[in-house]
Amino acid sequence: MLVLAVDTATPAVTAGLVELDPAEAGSTPRTTTIATRVTVDARAHNEVLTPQILACLAESGRARGEIDAVVVGVGPGPFTGLRVGMATAAAFGDALGIPVHGVCSLDAIAADTESYLAEAQDPVELLVVTDARRREVYWARYRALSAENPRGRVAGPEVCKPADLDTSSATVIAGSASHVDYFDLPVLPVETPSPAGLVRCAARDLLSGATPDPLTPLYLRRPDAVERSYAQVSR
Repeated sequence: MLVLAVDTATPAVTAGLVELDPAEAGSTPRTTTIATRVTVDARAHNEVLTPQILACLAESGRARGEIDAVVVGVGPGPFTGLRVGMATAAAFGDALGIPVHGVCSLDAIAADTESYLAEAQDPVELLVVTDARRREVYWARYRALSAENPRGRVAGPEVCKPADLDTSSATVIAGSASHVDYFDLPVLPVETPSPAGLVRCAARDLLSGATPDPLTPLYLRRPDAVERSYAQVSR
């Protein structure tokens, strides 16, 4: 199954093509990244995302019609950037007549640390943080995956100031390089969602052919820009 994966929930504008293969008995589904493009620019989401998708198709020698599904990060993230990724994913899905699955972008970061969580001999709790601006962070906490909790998330996603985030149960941290240093925890080298991480979060639904839920952005707070009221305009 060929999956287009995109994420614009962080300053990294991410697009990629991932081959998803069913799991063998006792194992997890296998993901193979065919092509990927990442541009780190918080103001370039609208300009570079679609060209990056087209570049991935060109590099891989695949046609748009070969894409079986789309996976998109739905945040949490800033209003404008997040909207670009979700609108682009929805447009590709609609044009190609294929399903579009939304996943939490923090879950995708956590998915790329699964090898660290699985190999640890002692209990591990992962804290993932990304930039929420306004001197705040988006966060979520994760433990080992299980049948009851296939994404491992045990708290969040939420938004708060770093000083207000209780990290007492966390043992490691991943996410934004500019924000992990606020916390006195060992850092895992995963900063932003990867195409493979995004696809792993939706793998069960993709392979089962489940109908995706409507795309719902995780803004977690009101956008910075708000429409002025009639009274304000008329003054």
